Amino acid sequence: MTLLAIQNLRVTFGPVRALDGVSFELGAGEALAIVGETGSGKTTLARALLGLHPAGSVRGSIRWQGKELTGLDETGWRALRWRRIALAVQNAGTAFDPVYRIGEQIVEPIREHLRLSKPDAWIRATALVEQVGLSERHLHAYPHQLSGGEKQRLMLAMALSCDPDLLIIDEPTSGQDMLSRAHIIALLRRIRQETGTSLLIISHDLAAVAQLVDRVAVLYAGKLAELGTARDVLTMPRHPYSWGLLNAYPNMTTARDLSGIRGQMPDPAHPPTGCRFRPRCTQAVDQCYTSDPPLENHHGRLVACHLGGVQTLLKADNLRKTFSTNGHHGPVELIHAVHSVSLEILEGEVVGVVGETGSGKTTLGKLLAGLLDPDAGVIQLEGHPLNGPTTKEQRRRIQIIPQDPFDSVNPQFSVRQIVREPLDVQGIGTRAERDAEVQRALTAVSLSTSEDFLARRPHELSGGQLQRVVIARALVLHPKLIIADEPVSMLDASEQAKLIILLKAIQNERGMGLLFISHDLALVRKVADRILVMREGQIVEAGPTSQIITHPQHDYTRALLGAAPAFDWFGSDP
Repeated sequence: MTLLAIQNLRVTFGPVRALDGVSFELGAGEALAIVGETGSGKTTLARALLGLHPAGSVRGSIRWQGKELTGLDETGWRALRWRRIALAVQNAGTAFDPVYRIGEQIVEPIREHLRLSKPDAWIRATALVEQVGLSERHLHAYPHQLSGGEKQRLMLAMALSCDPDLLIIDEPTSGQDMLSRAHIIALLRRIRQETGTSLLIISHDLAAVAQLVDRVAVLYAGKLAELGTARDVLTMPRHPYSWGLLNAYPNMTTARDLSGIRGQMPDPAHPPTGCRFRPRCTQAVDQCYTSDPPLENHHGRLVACHLGGVQTLLKADNLRKTFSTNGHHGPVELIHAVHSVSLEILEGEVVGVVGETGSGKTTLGKLLAGLLDPDAGVIQLEGHPLNGPTTKEQRRRIQIIPQDPFDSVNPQFSVRQIVREPLDVQGIGTRAERDAEVQRALTAVSLSTSEDFLARRPHELSGGQLQRVVIARALVLHPKLIIADEPVSMLDASEQAKLIILLKAIQNERGMGLLFISHDLALVRKVADRILVMREGQIVEAGPTSQIITHPQHDYTRALLGAAPAFDWFGSDP
């Protein structure tokens, strides 16, 4: 049975469109989470469901058990609040009246809606605070005498006081230590199981959401971006924004360094035309600039994206590459450098390729970059084949950062000529425009743009400087995919760290895909979203970085992990 039905809900505060056309349903006994960045409209939605916004600011339909609530007067809302719909607000410190003891404030709605005597209401309030892990003494305290976490739990007790049919909880775990957080999660699960109370959880704590709800709705800039089951949305997000949220979330299995979603939330008073997420999206197309994508079913998931969700940037199927020995020292032998390799790289994704020397990593990178032709298999970039004749435009969208910077540049060229070379080859722009693009690329990699530096030759640069120059050369064409083949293997640890942080920041800011090839698993785990493990020309294991690092399935992967560098201060002596 549908308990709550929201249709085209809009909340405006003057020019600010806090919610803009939100629609969803919540069944009796169901738990739904609303997730999104700060400022996405989550709390505005919660307050709208309780009639707490100024008159005239809410439009659309809010139906409670079939009854329309929009336009309800204050008397009508009072009959619903606490008894039918209750809200545990996020800022409990400001929600409690500072001049009354906590117990008096919890008893008030109990007496008002359940019509209990004062002693009976106090007994119920005591039971509620004990249920949330506190004691009766907290009822005698004033708000300023309690910690933030205690006030948050007391606010939850107050919301539960009248046995509501729907409990809305705004950030239930914020401000809680890990043990208290676990207690709150267990309590909410028990309440739902024992009473059948429906839950609407508003949170940025994705791990808590995963344990509490059946479905997840992703809210961005006042509009729903994605809606689906918790398992689907939190393990295989479809919308680019959902994907970015999940990648930014820290947990105990996170191996890579965290990176936020590029760009900023739009101004709700002046949202961008077309798709709200378009300025931050890595895969925006012309349609995204002109029309707002509706929330539609794409492969069993409701997603607001003209393309149906995160797109595959590069796809390779059954790639093969064989070399032969020259026969000078025995019979000619065939070397299967790449054998039946298939892979995908999503828009804006970082994929690491690891394996020992000779496993086929570099050959795979050259095949994908077009520096070698495969003997068999198909390579597609953004759905277009790259095998055979290709246009300059197609090829400029994939650039490679080679392992040895000294071996990849003309020693007679200046820094300006090295970085400008791809523009010269492609015939892009005027000479002045190319030089300006060179300066922008060098600035992006934190190098000087002075005439003295631009005139230097490779032998006048340090290894780290030259590697940055090579990265700038790869960036100057604004590619969609960078293939980085052991880009820092020749540098010391300090310079490695600087370049990896720089490369990841550029990748995140520009929204590029990145194929990071390395034999250093400890390094790859800090960069990659997924890892492919290669051995003897084949991919023997693939999966999310956290899974590969913590639960490797293949013996070869376990051997690579065992050989990875570590400071084992307390290990046994060799």
